[in-house]
Amino acid sequence: MYTYDTNNIFAKILRGEIPSQFIYETEHSVAFRDINPQAPEHVLVIPRGPYVNYDHFADAASADEIVDFTRAVAAVSRQMGVSPDAGQGYRLIANSGQHSHQEVPHLHVHILAGRPLGPMLTRV
Repeated sequence: MYTYDTNNIFAKILRGEIPSQFIYETEHSVAFRDINPQAPEHVLVIPRGPYVNYDHFADAASADEIVDFTRAVAAVSRQMGVSPDAGQGYRLIANSGQHSHQEVPHLHVHILAGRPLGPMLTRV
């Protein structure tokens, strides 16, 4: 059902083949700044496990991985100073599949913040 590409850029980052500076890491998750930021603050949080998208992660990850990843997102938003209790809030985006424009076939969420981000989508 899910085919994980072991040569995707995030897999290479996790293996240390592509240098990246993690701003947060746990046993199951890591976070780093996006190389093409779409907002003043733009950080990616990814699980260390080989999951294609959120559905794959929800279906196949262990409870420990799921809890760790969820808590990592909250911890990173606090570390960035953008969590609703410490800053002005943030937008969390996870693209899954072709229609969502998922560019890397490894689950990742974008934390975007640092300015008003406008409406989510426009109606067509």
